[in-house]
Amino acid sequence: MRIPFATLDVFTDRPFGGNPLAIVPDARGLSSSQMQRIANELNLSETAFVLPPENGGARRLRIFTPARELPFAGHPTVGAALFLAWRGELPLRDGAGTVVLEESVGPVTVDIEARHGRSVSARLTAAQRPVIGPPPPPREILAEILSLRPSDLRQDDLEPAAVSCGVPFVLVPLRDRQALARVRLANASWAAHLSSHWAPSLFVYTFDPELPDSDVRARMLGPSMGILEDPATGAAAVALAGYLADGEPVRDGTLRWRIEQGFEMGRPSLLDTEAEKSDGEVVAVRVGGAAVPIAEGTIALPPEVDLQGAR
Repeated sequence: MRIPFATLDVFTDRPFGGNPLAIVPDARGLSSSQMQRIANELNLSETAFVLPPENGGARRLRIFTPARELPFAGHPTVGAALFLAWRGELPLRDGAGTVVLEESVGPVTVDIEARHGRSVSARLTAAQRPVIGPPPPPREILAEILSLRPSDLRQDDLEPAAVSCGVPFVLVPLRDRQALARVRLANASWAAHLSSHWAPSLFVYTFDPELPDSDVRARMLGPSMGILEDPATGAAAVALAGYLADGEPVRDGTLRWRIEQGFEMGRPSLLDTEAEKSDGEVVAVRVGGAAVPIAEGTIALPPEVDLQGAR
């Protein structure tokens, strides 16, 4: 049995930048274990499996890393929406419009923008507002996990925090871009102090970007997901936008940040985030960007096996 799939680069408008995504455009008939094996074989940060809708959405998505299924992820949502738009499989007018994709976290609204009749970018609204989790380890431990000095972390009132908009991350603010470049995951320290935390993945950021139009530079480390480092992480970006907006004195309006990520990996990505506030509360968070198609092919699916390869 051969299963068609495609790849594209997301949160970039240039091939070989952004975050690579694999998409199986017709996942009907595949079991969860088969999806997991395909994602493990393709070995990208995430693989999106497209299924018919169950609750009135345009399509249903299941999203897998090489190690596990995620309830929500940003670059698969943005990438899948654009891929389906390019194939003419979404109810759009001249390549633009709003659709709902069903994910395990809930319905995710995606706005698709077009230029000259072709869909060029997509922006999702997270199904879940930011949730603050248990306090992360102290700065000294976080510095150890990141192979940094404690002084590399910001020492002001912008604290590290565990936040989720469907997938939890520990958000760690650093002093500058030089400190961010030195980040290396200390596996033993991570295993001892963070692997069993509510938010075992790290989104490390600084307000010292490289590009003049950017506001934030970030990196994501997700060993529990089977991802050593991710070039662009929409789920973490919306968590950060919501957390930052909550600390801003603005009571009503929309706050925006452009996040650059993946530069240290040679895969520059740009994520446009926004957080909407009403009466002092964050009521919506969004992230968007572009994508470019890269490849299409098929994968040979062996008979059903478990994840250890036993018949």
